[in-house]
Amino acid sequence: MTVTAAQNPAEAGAPVPAVVRQSTPRHYLMCRPTYFDVVYEINPWMHADVAVDQELVMAQWENLRTTYTELGHRVDVIEGVPGLPDMVFAANGATVVDGKALGSSFHYPQRRAEAAHYNAWLREHGFEVTEAVAVNEGEGDFLTVGPRVLAASGFRSDPSWHAELAAVTGREVVSLKLVDPRFYHIDTALTVLDDDAIAYLPEAFSPASQATLEAYPGAIHVSAEDAAVFGLNSVSDGRNVFVAAQATGFIEQLRAAGYVPIPIDLSELLKGGGGIKCCTLELRPAPEAA
Repeated sequence: MTVTAAQNPAEAGAPVPAVVRQSTPRHYLMCRPTYFDVVYEINPWMHADVAVDQELVMAQWENLRTTYTELGHRVDVIEGVPGLPDMVFAANGATVVDGKALGSSFHYPQRRAEAAHYNAWLREHGFEVTEAVAVNEGEGDFLTVGPRVLAASGFRSDPSWHAELAAVTGREVVSLKLVDPRFYHIDTALTVLDDDAIAYLPEAFSPASQATLEAYPGAIHVSAEDAAVFGLNSVSDGRNVFVAAQATGFIEQLRAAGYVPIPIDLSELLKGGGGIKCCTLELRPAPEAA
């Protein structure tokens, strides 16, 4: 993948923002979509009567993987398992902070078997895994922002897991509530751009949670139209933001804020209610290994 002039405001002749963003190499885990399909309906985006183009979904996923690696990030791959079509959404498999992995326990029975496969992979690769106690769906509902973790409930993850998360990680956990069923995980309604910067859809959160998010005064408020194409289901390395190609308004907001948007089309995976972040579990190392 090559960053084109359309993605780089300096090359395109657009005004260059004063802020200079820095990219930090990341370590990601992704699951190959070998068995991805829509065979049940557990979120508003899933329609079992809509066919999935298997060749296209593999090509779109592979484009995301190679784009990460071409921009300097490490990507490990866990293979999918027959009968688990949503295992491709690796972000739900765990939460990994400071080399510690907190296992998932899925809300819907269709996905519960995924947790054991992710726990096994993480243990085999040297991560200390804490088994789930309460229902939680990994990084789908827990997003690390600098020293804090933004933790959501409302549709999938149980708020009682927030205290467990704080105990295991030693980090401040900020509890938020989602209120729009289209945005059933926090990673569909909020993007972490850097250690102190976020973008989000305000109306996806309760009034109290919106007030809490005002602690990020430079946050980008994203339109409902861009959120509906999973524009907020993005991944950022601090400079490059891997974002749904269809979220054109958000892409322009990112450019204006000094980020380099990297448009990615995952339209086939959106049929399952997933996007870029859903496919990407960040493996944050222990501080001494960073």
